[in-house]
Order: sequence, then structure tokens, then C-alpha cells
Amino acid sequence: MAYIESSCQGTRYTDLCIRCLARFANFTIDGPQHLAHVALSMSLSRALQTRGYLLKVAKELEEFKNDRVYLTVQDCVTQINDSVDQLYQAIKELRRLNKRTIIDDNFLWHISNVETWVSTALTDASYCVQSFPGHRMSKRTATIKVKAQNVAELTSNALALFHRYASKYHAAARATKKS
Repeated sequence: MAYIESSCQGTRYTDLCIRCLARFANFTIDGPQHLAHVALSMSLSRALQTRGYLLKVAKELEEFKNDRVYLTVQDCVTQINDSVDQLYQAIKELRRLNKRTIIDDNFLWHISNVETWVSTALTDASYCVQSFPGHRMSKRTATIKVKAQNVAELTSNALALFHRYASKYHAAARATKKS
């Protein structure tokens, strides 16, 4: 648990990070790459749940196709769906990193790919949150906003944990190029 707590200190949503990863405290998390993988998987899981909820709401609102809320929900479905795809890609790319042993430009390219996929997933989830401006909203709209915000926060934490993992390889690559 101490490893999870110390790792989460570098994230933007520290309490959420600790709370979500605490359930893995009894499992062996063997380093920052594994922790980043678990965090990305949790973010993907929450994005999938949120997408399911959004699709259900969109179907319920289908009779109001020209309604602003329906159109905003449809836009949110697209954004969260994109987040799901990008998180899948990031996890696949992280698995490719796991198979590499040499820190070269190709290795750093894979790291950059993960960072790009996760950053884009975060942007898309954040866009969904921002699609619902203001404080006066229905319970359903507030629920959508909270769910999308949770995806964004988990994704932000996963990105921070991945950056921690990647930073040691960036440093090693710089040291190798200097010598």
C-alpha cells in the first residue's frame, strides 16, 4: 500500500488514485510500468461503463433529436467512444514496451505513442465534461457530467503514473546519447 500511496502523490487527483488502486494493494505490483498498466486499465473500464450509460441515455432521448441535451449527449458519446479507443491503443502500446529490452529511439517512440494516446483520451473526456456548462442541470445531465469527469480524472492519474515510468527511460536515453 505504501508503494501505491507514494506513487499517487505525483498525480493530480491523489485521493482518487489511492482509493482506486488500493484494491490492488494485496497483489504484487512490480514497478511503475505495471502500476501504469493497472491505472490505464481502470481508466478504460470506467470509460466503457460511462459509454454504456451514455448510449442508454441517448437511446432514451432519441425522440428529441433536435433537443440541445440530446445533441450534447450524442457529442459526449462520440468523445467517450474516442477515449475508449485511445485507451485501448495506449494499453496495446504499453504491452509492446514490455517486450522491449533496449532503450533506443524505437523504444522512446513507443513511449511517445502511449503518452499521445492517453493525452488524447484525457482531452476527449474533458471535452465531454465541458459540454455541459453551468450549474443548473437535470439529475441525468449532472450524472453524465460526473461520470465523464471521473473518466477524465482517472485518465489524468494514469497519464501521471505513466509519465513517472517513462521519465526514467527518457533520462537513460539522454545519458546514453551523451556518452
